[in-house]
Amino acid sequence: MASVKGNGVSPVVGVGGTRGKQPSLSQLRAFAAVAEYLHFRDAAAAIGMSQPALSGAVSALEDALGVQLVERTTRKVLLSPAGERLAVRARAVLDAVGELMEEAEAVRAPFTGVLRIGVIPTVAPYLLPTVLTLVHERYPELDLQVHEEQTSSLLEGLAVGRLDLLLLAVPLGVPGVAELPLFDEDFVLVTPRDHWLGGREDIPRDALKELHLLLLDEGHCLRDQALDICREAGRTEGAPVTTTAAGLSTLVQLVAGGLGVTLLPRTAVTVETERNDRLVTGYFADPAPSRRVALAMRTGAARQSEFETFAQALREAMRRLPVRVVAGGR
Repeated sequence: MASVKGNGVSPVVGVGGTRGKQPSLSQLRAFAAVAEYLHFRDAAAAIGMSQPALSGAVSALEDALGVQLVERTTRKVLLSPAGERLAVRARAVLDAVGELMEEAEAVRAPFTGVLRIGVIPTVAPYLLPTVLTLVHERYPELDLQVHEEQTSSLLEGLAVGRLDLLLLAVPLGVPGVAELPLFDEDFVLVTPRDHWLGGREDIPRDALKELHLLLLDEGHCLRDQALDICREAGRTEGAPVTTTAAGLSTLVQLVAGGLGVTLLPRTAVTVETERNDRLVTGYFADPAPSRRVALAMRTGAARQSEFETFAQALREAMRRLPVRVVAGGR
């Protein structure tokens, strides 16, 4: 029996006994990446393949299919008309294979194997100790892999299958993403020690109208939440807002230095303020501004039942935190 070597293409006998070539998944994955990025270097980096190997895989796919998929120029890559049509098919095949692998993993014992969870930066330092302790004690066979990224990157990772589950602030309002609410938590006002609102427990929301507010950089959902709270309080667009911090730790140091005030979620207060006696925490009058934190998964995920069980276990574990657990996930 003759063997085929070197190009990763398997022989297949079709109707009538003709011998053709069957594309491999690696070739389809390479072509799908090129179709998305229209750049060989960027596509190769995205799927962890060398540029020569990716180019060879696309050429082998063209040979297997008998059509030209891409037009290579000195400046960029263009899809041929056939390439544009077949790129859709290639992505559908890859998605179907991903669902097959996910289904196969789901039929095994729950809470085993890999769970890739994405967490936003304004949640990770304050909730991960609880999450990791729960996994260690209750699900020792689970290989938890944590990725800290901003919301947009996490949602992209969830959509393409790079991540399985997200821990972040909601609502998201994204089609194809299901939310499993965990808890609500209030925002507090962190000020320098000599600030007139420092330490108060009945701060009215309209106090935010004229405060010199320090916020995170654009891209952080906490920045958007804080601005929404300010708008609801009647803050005008012209009120001073300084954006100079990439993380909450830097933000509170700026407050301690007298540059302004900021809003923190309750779960972050102890970690970020307890070691600095130049900071004071103030609390808003009821109803205090708040945010909701949830797990998010792909709608209809094969591991949905497992994720729902995990969410309930997290709710119970988080009752010791300064939050209001969402009963029954509603």
